[in-house]
Amino acid sequence: MTNMPPSPSSLRGAVDLSSLVNRAPAGAPPAAVTGGSPAAPGAATGPVAVPSLVLDGTDANFGELLELSSRVPVIVGLWASWSEPSTALMTGLEKIITAYAGRFVLARVDIDANPQLAQAFQAQSVPTVAAVITGQPVQLFNGPLAEEQISDVLGRVLELAAQQGVTGMAEVPAASDEPAAAPVEEPLPPHHLEAYAAIEAGDYATAQSEYRTALAQNPNDTMAVAGLAQVSLLARLQGKTIDQIRNGAASSPDDLEAQLLVADLDLSGGHIEDAFDRLLSLFPAQPAPGRNAIRERILELFEVIGQDDPRVAPTRSRLTALLY
Repeated sequence: MTNMPPSPSSLRGAVDLSSLVNRAPAGAPPAAVTGGSPAAPGAATGPVAVPSLVLDGTDANFGELLELSSRVPVIVGLWASWSEPSTALMTGLEKIITAYAGRFVLARVDIDANPQLAQAFQAQSVPTVAAVITGQPVQLFNGPLAEEQISDVLGRVLELAAQQGVTGMAEVPAASDEPAAAPVEEPLPPHHLEAYAAIEAGDYATAQSEYRTALAQNPNDTMAVAGLAQVSLLARLQGKTIDQIRNGAASSPDDLEAQLLVADLDLSGGHIEDAFDRLLSLFPAQPAPGRNAIRERILELFEVIGQDDPRVAPTRSRLTALLY
């Protein structure tokens, strides 16, 4: 990425976002974008309703934002609360995007809360700013940038979007005079609430304990099953860098735990087929305890991606063939 304003011909995507459209995690909030189905590239004109010109982009809702990018260019700002330069840039970027009055939508991505997006956009530092047009990523710049330069970059993004036929306008519906009825939400069970609070605090051990207690009280609590699988994955990766995990596995090919951890890393980064292929390839050469560990890890990862994910059934069939 560069801090110099790029020309339209030099704007190129270098990352793969395809995995982000496949699922929403268990218990995830509804997608941020509203409105009809996206238009095909080359016919993406006219208004599209959005709740705001500035949205929070998350691992859960980014598939909807990718769809929106076929009608309106989406600017992606990756930031972190501990980085003052990134919070300052996001404030300035919100002001600039708002001034464009619907020519863009800004997706703010907190990299600490959304590790898959951080990895997908290769955010080695914050702030990192990219664009998405017709579902394709366009790397723009990282680090602080003057407002005038940002406007120059955005102008060139508009040129590229026009070349792709993306000339729609985002519109925020006018507020009705009638107060909207507050949606009635089912309250979360107490142990789920405690688990969510622990996850927010980065206390994954407590979150695991709360989900286990919920399951002890109700073994059919599918949300607790999925929640426990997801937080267990986070706990295993906590405090470890990508290089540490991959180097550890490369230097110790016979260390099953190191190989299991690489599979966790692959899946957390959206490389789901790679994760399952790694585990299934390891399976035949393992003694009985190792095979059982791999089987349990695969079943747990099914819960992480969701049992209805299309990659679950073929992986389950391959695992069954290896078991019998």
